[in-house]
Amino acid sequence: MPKAHAREISTARLDLVPLQVEHADEMADVLSDPALHAFIGGSPDDPQALRARYRRMTAGAPDPAVSWCNWVLRLRDEGCLAGTVQATVGPGRDGALVAEIAWVVGTPWQGRGIAVEAARGLVEWLARQPDVRGVIAHVHPDHRASAAVAAAAGLAPTDEWQDGEVKWQRNFAS
Repeated sequence: MPKAHAREISTARLDLVPLQVEHADEMADVLSDPALHAFIGGSPDDPQALRARYRRMTAGAPDPAVSWCNWVLRLRDEGCLAGTVQATVGPGRDGALVAEIAWVVGTPWQGRGIAVEAARGLVEWLARQPDVRGVIAHVHPDHRASAAVAAAAGLAPTDEWQDGEVKWQRNFAS
């Protein structure tokens, strides 16, 4: 099966730019609010730790059947980065490619529909990728804003749970 590769995606207000190590310094500021970790755990990375993480991420998944696709969100009018989206694309239970997606928007940019716009753009892009048959996201049951983003991107909650989070899913037509 072909591997997915992050390409620039444009939406009404955003450019989803493939992640580069050079984004780490600005993204360390974007992601510096400890409140962003309330549902996912951990704490914000400093620029050096984020550079190391971005090096690992841009090197690609160690499993040749899996693609790591990562983007930073650039607000076109403001000329700044505001968050990230990601898709881990690999074989699902039935062998068809499925993308597990996630998003985060820095605290100063929340409440402006940026996560919804980015997630929709990502899901639409994934729907056009050869052999990708669906997307999933895992959302903490108390994270109403993230559940709203998943729903706006066309995902629906399932009865499945993983690590205390609800699995949301959207299938694409074959």
